[in-house]
Amino acid sequence: MEAAPYMANLLNIQDAPTADNSVIRLHPADNVAIARVALPAGNSVRVDGLDIRLASAIPGGHKTAIREIPAGGTVIRYGCSIGTAMSRIAPGDHVHTHNLAFNPTELSPPSPQPDLAITQRAPNGPSFLGFARENGAAGTRNYIAVAAVSNCAAHAAQKIADWFTDSSLPPNVDGVVAFPHGEGCGHSIGPDTRQLHRVILGVMKHPNVGAGLLVGLGCEVNQIGDYSPSLTGLTIQSSGGTRAVVEEGVRNVKRLLEQAASQSRIPLPVSKIVLGLNCGGSDSFSGISSNPALGNCVDRLCSFGGTAVLAETTEIFGAESLLLNRACNRDVAEKLIACVRAYRAYLAQFGGSFDDNPSPGNKEGGLTNIVEKSLGAVAKGGTAILRDVVDYAETIPANGGLVFMNTPGYDPVSLTGLAAGGVNLIAFTTGRGSAIGFPTIPVIKISSNTSIFDRMRDNIDLNAGGIMDGVASVPEVGQAIFDRMIQVASGERTASETLGHQEFVPWRIGPVL
Repeated sequence: MEAAPYMANLLNIQDAPTADNSVIRLHPADNVAIARVALPAGNSVRVDGLDIRLASAIPGGHKTAIREIPAGGTVIRYGCSIGTAMSRIAPGDHVHTHNLAFNPTELSPPSPQPDLAITQRAPNGPSFLGFARENGAAGTRNYIAVAAVSNCAAHAAQKIADWFTDSSLPPNVDGVVAFPHGEGCGHSIGPDTRQLHRVILGVMKHPNVGAGLLVGLGCEVNQIGDYSPSLTGLTIQSSGGTRAVVEEGVRNVKRLLEQAASQSRIPLPVSKIVLGLNCGGSDSFSGISSNPALGNCVDRLCSFGGTAVLAETTEIFGAESLLLNRACNRDVAEKLIACVRAYRAYLAQFGGSFDDNPSPGNKEGGLTNIVEKSLGAVAKGGTAILRDVVDYAETIPANGGLVFMNTPGYDPVSLTGLAAGGVNLIAFTTGRGSAIGFPTIPVIKISSNTSIFDRMRDNIDLNAGGIMDGVASVPEVGQAIFDRMIQVASGERTASETLGHQEFVPWRIGPVL
């Protein structure tokens, strides 16, 4: 399987749709085209000089057949199979869940191939204004974090952080934020508790956190004593109750504020950026505009020695080979295959399937099944060589290039894993609209179409819809994302930060006891 050659330019559609510019065929092998706007039944569209009369209405982002596809025949988008026809599909027919079947396939090990050479980074890359940490990492923000080690302490942790909401903070401190959550007790001891420990430690030791405070009840499974002695910790039971621990916590945070205020922004190379990649509320346009444009930004970042982290294992299914072919060596390829197989087994425990992933909104936006969704989602990773694969919330090797993290596709859980792994910035594409953020990491929202950008202007930072409108190219929007990334890393607030979004949801993989 080869990646589709994404179209750099599309015919301008802003004035009025015509037969020539109403649909997009992404690859010469495709037997479907994508409606750029809602098209009524009876309209004619033209693909490669061939006039096709639409047998039914085609919603914007949805597929119409441009050649006859027999029952059982392969439906092709991006030059790749996205399933088989349940019945005969005639040119001009709507192609979607009613006539396109999902065909799960078994992933084969990659054939032996020589190790791929890692391209050396370009000298004299751009810089941003960030916080240099003692371990060599860079912060794009400087927060005080108050993390609950269990749900039993979530209320107290939130009350401590809330005390500072209307307080005047010292210069260079971005805020005091809480990490409340519903986990930390009732866990089976083993992988589940170790993973939660990684998450909490990861967000507390994060380069965007200047100092932090742990809060527990005292008797929970996830004990404060299991964490680094360098972290300050309080328990409700030893402090004398909720009011007492909040008062003691506020005193501790006031002391930590002085510590964090001693840090200031300095020029740092863009190679210090570790960019998390995520998509949520995707539509059919995501794989044509916002995701390829973000991939273009990733290639720019990696060329300067920066690191990008693709995630969401459930949203690479069916498109794994696009990453396997770029694995730097056989070991990395095998690690990616192991993630997919383990996730398949995990879903099977509950009678689930990767194809349960496309949400009703995804399908309304034109994405029929997980393979079609994945083929567009992996475009976020650009063309860089895949240098490593890490498990959920594991420390990301920030030595440049593309890394994959094993996470669910569920946005708040995926972002939490990326954050705990050490990304200091997140780029998030959306076609249907998204409002998610994170307590300590700026999340840059990029829309796939101008319509959702206009409707959710308060939530979205940058519009890639100009690609769909035919007034911008993928490289142009990729450069715009790169430029915004530098601005945000240097302190410019994102829409989700301005709105106060602070979603934090660790992945619980085991039973509740």
